Amino acid sequence: MSGREGGKKKPLKAPKKQSKEMDEDDVAFKQKQKDDVKAMEALKAKASGKGPLGSSGIKKSGKK
Repeated sequence: MSGREGGKKKPLKAPKKQSKEMDEDDVAFKQKQKDDVKAMEALKAKASGKGPLGSSGIKKSGKK
């Protein structure tokens, strides 16, 4: 074994993100995305309270 061949490799450092200014369109788009996420969470919570949806298939009676 020579040097540092084995073991973990150090990850490369990512360049720092530049803070860009957002105009009205960007702000409106971000707000719409947040509203959509909140609406989906509300729908998930509402749907999780109910039982299974597709259980009305062929029912077997147990008698032969």
